[in-house]
Amino acid sequence: MEGIVRLVVILLFGVFISGIRCQEDTDTSSAGVYMVTLKQAPSFHNYRPSRAKKTTRPFGFPSSTSGGANTLENPSFSNITSKRHHYGSRIAKDHDSLLRKVLKGEKYMKLYSYHYLINGFAVLVTPQQAQKLLGRKEVANVVPDYSVRTATTHTPQFLGLPQGAWLQEGGYETAGEGIVIGLIDTGIDPTHVSFSDGLSENSYPVPNHFTGVCEVTRDFPSGSCNRKLVGARHFAASAITRGIFNASQDYASPFDGDGHGTHTASIAAGNHGIPVVVAGHHFGNASGMAPRSHIAVYKALYKSFGGFAADVVAAIDQAAQDGVDVISLSITPNRRPPGIATFFNPIDMALLSAYKMGIFVVQAAGNTGPSPKSVSSFSPWIFTVGAAAHDRKYSNSILLGNNITITGVGLAPGTDDKYTLISATDALNDSETPTDEYVNECQDSSTLNQTIIQGNLLICSYSIKFVVGQSTINNAVQTARNLSAVGVVFSMDPFIIGFQLNPVPMSLPGIIIPSANDSKILLRYYNSSLERDPVSRKIVKFGAVACIAGGVEANFSNSAPKIMYYSARGPDPEDNFLQDADILKPNLVAPGNSIWAAWSSGGTDSVEFLGEDFAMMSGTSMAAPHIAGLAALIKQKFPLFTPSAIGSALSTTASLHDKDGGPIMAQRAYANPDLNQSPATPFDMGSGFVNATAALDPGLILDLGYEDYMSFLCGINGSDPVVLNYTGTTCGPAKVTGVDLNLPSITLATLNQTRVVQRTVTNVGGNESYSVGWNAPYGVSMKVSPAHFFIGSGEKQVLSVFLNSTINSSIASFGRIGLFGDRSHVVNIHLSVVVKIMYNVSSS
Repeated sequence: MEGIVRLVVILLFGVFISGIRCQEDTDTSSAGVYMVTLKQAPSFHNYRPSRAKKTTRPFGFPSSTSGGANTLENPSFSNITSKRHHYGSRIAKDHDSLLRKVLKGEKYMKLYSYHYLINGFAVLVTPQQAQKLLGRKEVANVVPDYSVRTATTHTPQFLGLPQGAWLQEGGYETAGEGIVIGLIDTGIDPTHVSFSDGLSENSYPVPNHFTGVCEVTRDFPSGSCNRKLVGARHFAASAITRGIFNASQDYASPFDGDGHGTHTASIAAGNHGIPVVVAGHHFGNASGMAPRSHIAVYKALYKSFGGFAADVVAAIDQAAQDGVDVISLSITPNRRPPGIATFFNPIDMALLSAYKMGIFVVQAAGNTGPSPKSVSSFSPWIFTVGAAAHDRKYSNSILLGNNITITGVGLAPGTDDKYTLISATDALNDSETPTDEYVNECQDSSTLNQTIIQGNLLICSYSIKFVVGQSTINNAVQTARNLSAVGVVFSMDPFIIGFQLNPVPMSLPGIIIPSANDSKILLRYYNSSLERDPVSRKIVKFGAVACIAGGVEANFSNSAPKIMYYSARGPDPEDNFLQDADILKPNLVAPGNSIWAAWSSGGTDSVEFLGEDFAMMSGTSMAAPHIAGLAALIKQKFPLFTPSAIGSALSTTASLHDKDGGPIMAQRAYANPDLNQSPATPFDMGSGFVNATAALDPGLILDLGYEDYMSFLCGINGSDPVVLNYTGTTCGPAKVTGVDLNLPSITLATLNQTRVVQRTVTNVGGNESYSVGWNAPYGVSMKVSPAHFFIGSGEKQVLSVFLNSTINSSIASFGRIGLFGDRSHVVNIHLSVVVKIMYNVSSS
């Protein structure tokens, strides 16, 4: 999960990275959780609820007759099947009947029936029982459950929403109206003002196409949902069967005991203009990207263990059945799925059915960058988002008495004058030993002498214990307050190598010096200014002084956007052998670093924000809901857009330069990331940095349908039985590669001499004439035909791209096709070529 202090520490036992909690699959000895898929089609393929018909009528949802969400008393982990989805209950009975037949007289426990997007169930059985199930003719697939993990005040302004996308559609009061965003995460704090439905005098009906419910539990009482938060469920059956569910931390309800889910929900669709006050300081007003959209929460991730695929698939299945328009997943698997291709896993295949329903799915790329092929979101029907920094930065500094200024971080006020510096190790009570390392960290005021410290600046050591949560900034600040210190200064422990330290809220004047070298400068000055008794060596005078310049006020001078070091990178790995797929990943980058958003009252993910209403977090988890909210704005304006059309509008209009007109840079290393950066490639940033306003007027889009993806899956060598197992559909003669999908990008893992690639664009604007330009990847000659074309509103145009390899190379290179309309539309299609073969090489 995303904690506010994200210090990257390279140690023997691993690297702590923003946004990551690993949970290896628990060994349950003989029994384990398995996901079983049947050959019979799921209920969605046999029944079409009114939600699926929504795209066939003009946009404008009728007012709901109810004042808020439906409630569900005493929920169980089984799927809730409403009367309008009665077909699903019959499938669930078929699941029960099959289990009774196959495992007659044996012990087992069915956890879920999946019936809407996939036909199957999750069950606790032994490996031997799993083999029995696999042997049945009705059963298509049996997969062991696996673990998953979780992967704003200024970003609306940075993205140009107030004077751009919001203004075009009537302002923030209507931005995203009628759209339901489903978030699969750690739950939500329903008491937060960001999710209130009473802040506007305008009517706020629950869309009729949404049929979800709101669980009612002790932790999530009646009335928790409203016209803003229209649905809330939780899924934890797989975790409970493993015996790792901690009810005191994890809450058997949709309530967010972590903070992560509350944070992501408010980024996507939190209310507009909510004051952000942390540690007594005001940091502006927060808003979600689509502040008028509705939120439906499906809790499948938990504080103490992360989550499991069986629970996530149940959440996806329920969200689709409920009628959400957008699904946001700040979730990635803990390892690449086994099998012939990464695309074939229960989560991605459930999301393919969601795509078929018209649901736009966005997923965090993962926080395992900056190494190549580290992306953890694989499939082309999923919109994968990486993390970029925006231009806001909080920084403060300390001016030493020798006129040296050291920069640092800390959301803290400054001092009004210079004060004496006192190190905690030099202010021990007589009974304490000076070698006590814990004293350096200022976690306990009882060990320190108040007479020495009061009225001065206390120096504490920021060690590895702060990184792992054993020591906290809050405790050190409280120690300084208890001892009447003016403020607190943290020097960096030299054993911490590499860093990415985000600002930390402090109620007293304070600063954290993130550089070990700068910390040495501070301590060298401090020690050289001490006067000691020549005999006893006791300190008789503290001579070092300093003043702190406050870090509460933000500055906006940073070069931005910039791809963060932790953001996972392409190329997309097609399989466990790290073969490259012909699919561009990530699709796009969005703000993900130092994001202010709502925080749960019970959130414990970041101890520095414990008890606060807002938190600043970093990670691709924060980037994904930005895109989910912006997709809601596009869906609102273009209700007939398919998920591919929405993705195309976002991709082809993305920005390729930073705010100063230079190239977008990408950090390349954990240690000193700003000193290790170079221009970003599509494998770092996909099609670029999201341009919210341009995406609402894309001019041309590249569209494709469910059958196109089926042809793609069938085109994978040896995939026919796997496709049949997951979809119940037999592969036909139509088989294509990823290069041939009508995606808003072109990626070739291998260009063997020559290749002709076609893309079809559709005009969603007015009549327009376009000219075509291109930059060829290194080692490739190319031509695009036609070079000029006129296209009427609603018409299509086929573009043929002729590619020819001019060198032999295994180094990836990149190019771009630009379509320039005479009505100011610009459409970019990026090219990525990895292996280039100029001629065939035969072996003797």
